[in-house]
Amino acid sequence: MKRVCTLLLAAGMLLGAATGASAIDFKAKGQWLMGFAGGETSPLQKVRDGANKKKYNNEDQFAANQRVRLQLDAVASEALSGTVFFEIGTQAWGKAANGGALGADGNNVIKIKRAYIDWVVPQTDLKFRMGIQGVALPSKAGGSAIMDTDVAGINASYTFNENVSLTALWARPANDNYQGYLKDGNGKYHQNYLDNMDLFALMLPVTLDGFEITPWVMYGMQGENTLAGYNADNDRSWGSSDGNLAYSLRPYPVALSNQIGDTSKAYGSMFWAGLPFAITAWDPLNIEVDLNYGYVEAMGRYDAPRDGGAWSKRASTERSGWLAKALVEYKLDWGVPGIFGWYGSGDDGNPKNGSERMPSIVPMGNFTSFLGDGNYGWMWQDFALDYSGTWGLGLQVRDMSFMEDLKHTFRVAYWGGTNNASEVKYMTNSYAWAEGYGTGTSPYLTTEDGLLEFNLVNSYQMYENFDVNLELSYVANFMDSDTWEKAGARDSSFQKQDMWKAQLTFAYSF
Repeated sequence: MKRVCTLLLAAGMLLGAATGASAIDFKAKGQWLMGFAGGETSPLQKVRDGANKKKYNNEDQFAANQRVRLQLDAVASEALSGTVFFEIGTQAWGKAANGGALGADGNNVIKIKRAYIDWVVPQTDLKFRMGIQGVALPSKAGGSAIMDTDVAGINASYTFNENVSLTALWARPANDNYQGYLKDGNGKYHQNYLDNMDLFALMLPVTLDGFEITPWVMYGMQGENTLAGYNADNDRSWGSSDGNLAYSLRPYPVALSNQIGDTSKAYGSMFWAGLPFAITAWDPLNIEVDLNYGYVEAMGRYDAPRDGGAWSKRASTERSGWLAKALVEYKLDWGVPGIFGWYGSGDDGNPKNGSERMPSIVPMGNFTSFLGDGNYGWMWQDFALDYSGTWGLGLQVRDMSFMEDLKHTFRVAYWGGTNNASEVKYMTNSYAWAEGYGTGTSPYLTTEDGLLEFNLVNSYQMYENFDVNLELSYVANFMDSDTWEKAGARDSSFQKQDMWKAQLTFAYSF
């Protein structure tokens, strides 16, 4: 904490000096979060360890965390400003590594989350944002299932009139992270070679009376070493807290990092497209729809073992698929009842032709608040999902209020799978479906599986800037044991369990 105080003191001195020397207007905002949670977040109870079974999840069932975010805007005029966004935490109480233990002197606590400048071309409506910034691809029902995160890049937007505008984006999620060496065509060895990923997007927001639509497309390219920093143990070598590209761009959980062979391609193509729209003309009725498609070119092949390795099939790392989401709500005086649903394409049971699940970068699906990002997910296993390979149907009543300053949201949603059950035979163990669970991708559900999720979120606004949030969630697990016992040479160790959590969050925002 001493480092934090020193940083804030230095920043205050610099701001004081700068304010007196120029006409820059400094604006500050931020948020303090304090949270306490308990629960069971693993869908599996026990797995096989040699000849015995062992508990799958050995993490604590109670956690106390805190996080601080501070944003400072230096505004010169409506045409020029700069922003820096600090994040302190998340700090787990009692954990020395992040400053939560006795003495509070942990390292790596303060992070730069965003740092960018905004400027306008003189005498035009052309605006630019340059630097590390928040980028969310256009979405409506259920949040973005492809990308909603912080990333370095350039965003340019132009307003044609009050109804139509155009936004162009170049983002660089990864570069210079590969630590190995590669020989080029001239026989020279290079480090950090062919390891960049670049994304180029165009978005066309159209707003009419009672109707909104934003068609968009995004092309990407990844070098042959872009994902080389990841290994089979899910090591985030880049130090990123958002997403896991090795899971969301490749055919996991069938393809493991250490299985994938070399490729002769220097770069591989990626492509996404979306068509989100909302109909509000029939207020108080609200209709939202989001259609998405994604494709990632194969970058190497691998052997997909079957029946525990008795034999294998040469498989492709290509991944492509689609997703449709919808929400219908009707506003009443006491709350907003609604129905929501989604359907995503799933694997066809043949890894030879790759995966038929839609790929993603950093998804933030928010239909629900346990398996999704519909509440303060930072506190206890933030499962921000892409919905790939699943379908679902849910009912909700949000923002119910029977007492001043107190609101409730209740949801119930059934999750089903669209992946062919025969795909399980190519997985190395009976708990492979959970390999991607909690890494920014959906749990791997086959057509024989299901989950039933319940959420109750209560929010009390104690003061204008202070909220107390209580969430109670439960997930009934209907995974099919007969299906998953066929994985890993017919491993009979599959033992599922229900999941639940109770979390209490205190949020001070200014």
